[in-house]
Amino acid sequence: MALSESTFRLALIQLQISSIKSDNVTRACSFIREAATQGAKIVSLPECFNSPYGTKYFPEYAEKIPGESTQKLSEVAKECSIYLIGGSIPEEDAGKLYNTCAVFGPDGTLLAKYRKIHLFDIDVPGKITFQESKTLSPGDSFSTFDTPYCRVGLGICYDMRFAELAQIYAQRGCQLLVYPGAFNLTTGPAHWELLQRSRAVDNQVYVATASPARDDKASYVAWGHSTVVNPWGEVLAKAGTEEAIVYSDIDLKKLAEIRQQIPVFRQKRSDLYAVEMKKP
Repeated sequence: MALSESTFRLALIQLQISSIKSDNVTRACSFIREAATQGAKIVSLPECFNSPYGTKYFPEYAEKIPGESTQKLSEVAKECSIYLIGGSIPEEDAGKLYNTCAVFGPDGTLLAKYRKIHLFDIDVPGKITFQESKTLSPGDSFSTFDTPYCRVGLGICYDMRFAELAQIYAQRGCQLLVYPGAFNLTTGPAHWELLQRSRAVDNQVYVATASPARDDKASYVAWGHSTVVNPWGEVLAKAGTEEAIVYSDIDLKKLAEIRQQIPVFRQKRSDLYAVEMKKP
């Protein structure tokens, strides 16, 4: 069945990450090709797809953008004629490191570059302590890109906890929010799905998350469970912990119907409150 312009297939690649960068990139590209053969028009890789996740790894694996990893993504996006959300990689620029998502269009051009704006600095005693800010700097801008289907807004992992970011993207006309992310075995079971469903319902948008596959031997063990949620808050597709491709057909007519039935955007009291963008 051919999908209409109001419907398109999204694929999330839950990649098993190794310590060998070139292997990670090569395997990511082979999964992207597989997703394209299954009709995916927008494909997302997970957070930190070319590198193990950890502050000691970021400086070692960091690259410029454009650079070797993103060049391969550009080539495979063009080869498959898809929109490719390149998860994230550690990016080096002018002596600083960022957790950065690069997006490529069907002609291979770089459409968007998003640097994670909320760094993952948490301390849950006896469970997990992590400080991205030890080595990474935060980005300072929003990032959206347009497709023939809808506008897409980008966040990375911890950004999902910040409702304001999703609200800004909804205000800017996004109908799909994609968060490459690697929650862990403490925050994953507690909040991973809850946050996605919250952002989806709050803003009447589709929300998708692409996680690395779980590796129990890694220094940071990712939760997995890459997910797609619809604007009604229903989980449409969800991976387990193993390496997998998650597919979901995104129906923008369904989004329009939900916004008509429960018209929260028209009912907001802008005379009483506002979430506003301080800079583009």
